[in-house]
Order: sequence, then structure tokens, then C-alpha cells
Amino acid sequence: QVQLVESGGGLVQPGGSLRLSCATSGIIFSIYNMGWYRQGPGEQREAVATITTFGNTNYANSVKGRFTISRDNAKNTVYLQMNSLKPEDTAVYYCNAFHRRGSQDYNYWGQGTQVTVSS
Repeated sequence: QVQLVESGGGLVQPGGSLRLSCATSGIIFSIYNMGWYRQGPGEQREAVATITTFGNTNYANSVKGRFTISRDNAKNTVYLQMNSLKPEDTAVYYCNAFHRRGSQDYNYWGQGTQVTVSS
């Protein structure tokens, strides 16, 4: 059974920091591309940051220079370090694991963790 469990969300003041974690089980973590997505109130889910199996990263323009995605293959965990948080970063943050084998896609989501940036 595949599980992706996010943690680390919460309430933080503007300018503050949070570190999200996504612990996975039931997958061969090292072969999965990992990502963090978010969905604000009344908005569509959007990609925040992704990291490939080789460690290559990509960020949404809105978080470049503030957020850092990383992975620890030994712990089957992906992280999102979020600094200089802004109210517009408020959203539910979801962890994603994706792997393509031939024509078969394997795509898994966590349950989400709420991040609220407010004074």
C-alpha cells in the first residue's frame, strides 16, 4: 500500500519559515520524481517545486529564491523548506510521487497539509 504523509504545516507570520516533510512508503522512492503542489481557497492546484530522481529541481516563479525542495533517498522523504513566507503562500500543500515505466504512469498524492501565513 502506497502512502505519502505530509507534515510540518501550520500557522506562521509573514516573513517566517516552515519546513514541510513528506514521508513515503510502499514505493521505491529513489526511482520516483517528487513534487510539492498547493491549492489555495478557490484556486486550482499548482506545482510549487519538483525534484527528479537525479536531484534536478524546478520551481514556480512565485517561490524562486524562497523555497527549496530536497530529497533524502535513505529516508524515503522529500522536504520543502519555505522561507520569507507571504500571505499568498497560504494553501493546502500536497506531496506528489510520479514514475513512468513504459506507457504506465504511477502517480500518487498525499492527503495535504495546511499552511497559513497571517499576522
